[in-house]
Amino acid sequence: MWPVCKKEFRQFFSSLTGMIALAVFLLLNGLFLFVFPDTSVFDYGYATLDRFFELSPWILTFLIPAITMRSLSDEFRAGTYEILHTKPLTHTAILGGKFLGCLLIVTLALLPTLVYAFSVEALSAENAGLDTGGTAGSYIGLFFLAASFTAIGICCSSFTSNAVIAFILSAFACFILYTGFNAISRIPALANGSDYYLQMLGIDFHYRSISRGVVDSRDLIYFLSVIAFFLIFTQRNLVTRKP
Repeated sequence: MWPVCKKEFRQFFSSLTGMIALAVFLLLNGLFLFVFPDTSVFDYGYATLDRFFELSPWILTFLIPAITMRSLSDEFRAGTYEILHTKPLTHTAILGGKFLGCLLIVTLALLPTLVYAFSVEALSAENAGLDTGGTAGSYIGLFFLAASFTAIGICCSSFTSNAVIAFILSAFACFILYTGFNAISRIPALANGSDYYLQMLGIDFHYRSISRGVVDSRDLIYFLSVIAFFLIFTQRNLVTRKP
């Protein structure tokens, strides 16, 4: 598993594409958080990173598919997936290595954003700093959301040898699972109580719940279930695929 994880990590940074993707993610967040007037933290009047945690899932909807789109599709296209099977690696080990490698890259993209928290804290008034509990909860929610998107992206990459198609499929799937159920729940015909249960199926419902600063076990179980579902589905797909 670990050799596959290291291979995935090194392969992503073997070209400028990986560095550019991470740089664009950090640049966009920085612009929205400190430059653009409609979303700048300087216009709030109090220390908060709410806008960052609202915007980041939308940026990750495109960043993570860009990271995962080549994870399995390039292996199929180049014929290296067959080579992996000549080594003592099971489907589970290959998939686990791919997932951990991509998740490590995503985590590496999120770590520099901690600078935003320290910056806002330093710029705040003496007795009006950041809500530490809410910020910590939001970062935990953002990590699990990123892990869920990573599992979805790898799953989509396992269906095609075309990286562009894998990117489109995973971006669409992440978008639908993040906000689709919430949008459907707003249909007037569903305003009889079922709208709440539809919202609970969406990732954004549980992400917003953790972002309040209270890490509920139900939200963690939801995220872990989403990750497990897509990884198991991918593993079944790899088993049925002839090496």
